Amino acid sequence: QVQLVESGGGLVQAGGSLRLSCAASGSIFRFKAMGWYRQAPGKQRELGATITSGGSTNYADSVQGRCTISRDNAKNTLYLPMVSLKPEDTAVYYCNAIATLSLRDSWGPGTQVTVSS
Repeated sequence: QVQLVESGGGLVQAGGSLRLSCAASGSIFRFKAMGWYRQAPGKQRELGATITSGGSTNYADSVQGRCTISRDNAKNTLYLPMVSLKPEDTAVYYCNAIATLSLRDSWGPGTQVTVSS
C-alpha cells in the first residue's frame, strides 16, 4: 500500500502564495495519475488539479491560472505551487494517486491551507 504525505500548507494572507508537496513511498512511475483535491469546512471534497503519467494536466476552474501541478519522478513527489491565494481557497488539501495496474485509489492525510483576508 502506497503512502502519501502532504506538506507545505499553512496560514497565508490573501494574495500570497504557497507550494504544496506530496511525497510518495516508492516510485510514482506506478501511478497513472496523481492529483490534488481539497475540502473546505462543510463542503464536499473537490478536484483541484490532476496530472497523468504522460504529463497531461487538468485544473478546476476555481484554481485555473493560479497554480501549476507537476510531478518529479526522480524525487517521487507531486507539487502544487499556488499564487494569488484567496480566502475561498481555505481548505484541507489532499494528495491522490491512482495505481496504473490495480487502479487503486490512495490518499494522503491532508494539509491545511488557511487564507486570511
